[in-house]
Amino acid sequence: MIDIVGDEHDTGPPGRRNPASTLLKNLRHDLPASVVVFLVAVPLSLGVAHAAGAPLLAGLISAVVGGIVASLFGASVLQVSGPSAALTIVIAETIATFGWAATCAITAAAGVVQILFGVCRVARASLVISPAIVHGLLAGIGLILVLGQLHVVLGGTPRSSAIENVLALPGRIVGHHDQAALIGVVTVGVLLAWTRMPRSVRRVPGPLAAVALATGLSVAAGMDLPRVDLPNGLPGLGFVPEAPSGSWAAIIAAVLSIALIASLESLLSAVAIDKLRDGRRTDLDRELIGQGLANAASGSLGGFPVTGVVVRTMTNFEAGARTRMSAILHSVWILGCCLFLAGALRLIPLAALAGLLVYVGAKLVNLTNLREVRRHGDVPVYLATLLGAVAVNLLTGVAAGIVVALALMLRRMLFSGIHVERDGPRSRVVIEGALTFLSVPRLTTVLTQVPEGSEVTLELCVDYLDHAAFDCLRGWQRAYERAGGTVIVDEIGHPWFGRGKAGVPTVRRGVASRVVPRWLAPWSQWQAEHLELPSQRGGSVPLCRGASEFQRRTAPLLRSTWDGLANGQRPHTLFVTCGDARIVPNLITTSGPGDLFTVRNIGNLVPHASAEADFSVGAAIEYAVGLLRVREVVVCGHSGCGAMKALLGDAPTGLVHLGGWLRHGEATLRRRGSEGPLLLDGARPRHEADLLALHNVVQQLENLRSYPVVEAALARGELRLTGMYFDVGKANVYLLDEALRSFTSAAAPVKS
Repeated sequence: MIDIVGDEHDTGPPGRRNPASTLLKNLRHDLPASVVVFLVAVPLSLGVAHAAGAPLLAGLISAVVGGIVASLFGASVLQVSGPSAALTIVIAETIATFGWAATCAITAAAGVVQILFGVCRVARASLVISPAIVHGLLAGIGLILVLGQLHVVLGGTPRSSAIENVLALPGRIVGHHDQAALIGVVTVGVLLAWTRMPRSVRRVPGPLAAVALATGLSVAAGMDLPRVDLPNGLPGLGFVPEAPSGSWAAIIAAVLSIALIASLESLLSAVAIDKLRDGRRTDLDRELIGQGLANAASGSLGGFPVTGVVVRTMTNFEAGARTRMSAILHSVWILGCCLFLAGALRLIPLAALAGLLVYVGAKLVNLTNLREVRRHGDVPVYLATLLGAVAVNLLTGVAAGIVVALALMLRRMLFSGIHVERDGPRSRVVIEGALTFLSVPRLTTVLTQVPEGSEVTLELCVDYLDHAAFDCLRGWQRAYERAGGTVIVDEIGHPWFGRGKAGVPTVRRGVASRVVPRWLAPWSQWQAEHLELPSQRGGSVPLCRGASEFQRRTAPLLRSTWDGLANGQRPHTLFVTCGDARIVPNLITTSGPGDLFTVRNIGNLVPHASAEADFSVGAAIEYAVGLLRVREVVVCGHSGCGAMKALLGDAPTGLVHLGGWLRHGEATLRRRGSEGPLLLDGARPRHEADLLALHNVVQQLENLRSYPVVEAALARGELRLTGMYFDVGKANVYLLDEALRSFTSAAAPVKS
């Protein structure tokens, strides 16, 4: 399996692990994918550089360097790196403050910081940042980008801040629009319409189609517009970044801003592609080192900062790329374009690039991500990050998001749900969550609402109970009972208040015995624990109390499941087992309502189809297999079975019906005498009754085949028969392997 994954998805630099034959095999996938990514990358690289006010060639340089260096030294197999719209705002501010040559030095320094991040192995730690902050930051960047580039699309120039862009936008919309506005609107319109085109048309990337059509229109109409300004050939290697001058605090802030945003987007992109592809997960620390090396190289050569770009990475994956060779080849095509097709690039109007950036910025405000954030209740974090980024700057937005996220976390952890439920003369005080000193005012207010002199159930389902809350509950309970009332403590989970009357808290979970969740444990177990401290708790009739527990705790969780079953059942398995009270079919098979059609009888016997003494089991088989079309029939025996002991001669006397029923087990006795012993995980069971129980499972499977409805379903390949055995004392489930004449542990890998 590892070799297959290795063939399909490289996990090391090209040529280091894969043989030449594998490289050539993958190249037929990587080559066309690289062309698709190249066609997407060229207009985006130019547009990002234009939006930031950087030399347009800088965008292409970073695309070349990012695709080669980050792919060679990074860890993500399919990630494509290059200039990203997420950095345009930071770079625009940096260029305005320090100039372009100094910005290149800052970019190289940011790359060194990223390398240090990777060496110090902090990449995983960076993932603790809430996704709401990341999505809010990207949305803020997208909104700033849209507000600025809309002015360019409409024939004007962007203002110095997002707020000024918003205030000036209405006047720009109603003002005079020139040829540049037409080209910008055409570009945005083509991009919006491209997603609705037929699949055959959409083989051409949308950004390429939009820019090409807008460029063709401008050339055909003879429009005199500002266009892409590229030098003749690539700049000489003598370019040297200049050391920035000015406030050290401003320089450090710029370096950290570029390093942090580039790292976050690269890690986000790497994690996103890992969720889609097979193979080994990305070493995020190594990926940061690769991204840092790419930024150091890009800044040194006069390029834009490099990040792993989600759009290009997803395009690479969807185009069928297999290895990192696709990203490297896409850089080769961009380099060739700069050397041999610079004349064609110079025809592109800047307004078309602005329109492309408006579309890209709008895509950063991802509504799918916003819905996901809303489902998790993190909209305040998202909005705080977005508004901070738009109104002030990106780092302020991140800081605001972190503060709001911490505040929400504290609220969720430290504040509990407290309310009173009335049931006639009785009351129930329900407390859920963490009960701390912050909740004491609310707790005392609710407790005063309880009528005096009545019976009160104090239902505690708390994750933590601190000293102040413990004293509050203890004092209220003692005062309430002195006034003639009765307090029944019903504590679910860890018994924080179990010895409340005695004033002894159970602070550490290790001090208390492990408690099986009440919805899972047998009634006898948790009811015994419920009655463990008579002075603190009250009892009730077990079955009624169990029904009440179901109605309060379990029913709300499964109501939607039962609602879907209200109009009929569609079980997947007929489960034949013993009536022994220790066997709980749904528990030992991890199944629920609607899964099992269960038949229980003494000894899990299936009478032969020719037997006329009993029709109950036969009717159940015909109904389950013939009408419900179950896909599997399971016969489950168990250890310590009283029916097997009775067949061996230890039958109780005077039970006429039991003796008549056990005659259906005589075939099991004959099988035991004529065949060798069956094994349980390779060993013979110690007790003869348990050995007979194994033979009994095999015999009942044979009896099942005597029913015509079962035989027909088996012949059609629509049914499977399974033998199962449950060791009660060890809580182990075993499955029959007929080929080995043995029952093997269900923990072993399941064979289809």
